[in-house]
Amino acid sequence: MSDLRIRSVDESELSTVLASDVEFEGEMSFDEPVLIKGSFRGRISSGTSLYIGETANVMADVHAELVSVQGKLKGDISAARRLELFSGSQLRGSVVSPDIIMQSGAELNGTVKMESPSVRRKH
Repeated sequence: MSDLRIRSVDESELSTVLASDVEFEGEMSFDEPVLIKGSFRGRISSGTSLYIGETANVMADVHAELVSVQGKLKGDISAARRLELFSGSQLRGSVVSPDIIMQSGAELNGTVKMESPSVRRKH
């Protein structure tokens, strides 16, 4: 049996981090990976990676290449490459992604549809 592991992002490798004391509401789009440690409410769109830290509370519709969750996320999630749910994370909403990695202890309440990006384009 293979042992699937996901690794936490090293904050020092990222150029953009929304700290735990930041509360933001609106629309966010970015071209470089982002780590959210605070609160965000709105819409997120990116062609790269979104990391949601342990202290984060995010209520948003998310479209990103990779969505990695350690904190709380509520909304509709579209991860073009992969969704990662760490132990202790909480995700509520619908998910579309071709690949999902979920550690024991993660919570996922909602609907899941696993399909490749090429299938989604045909709809």
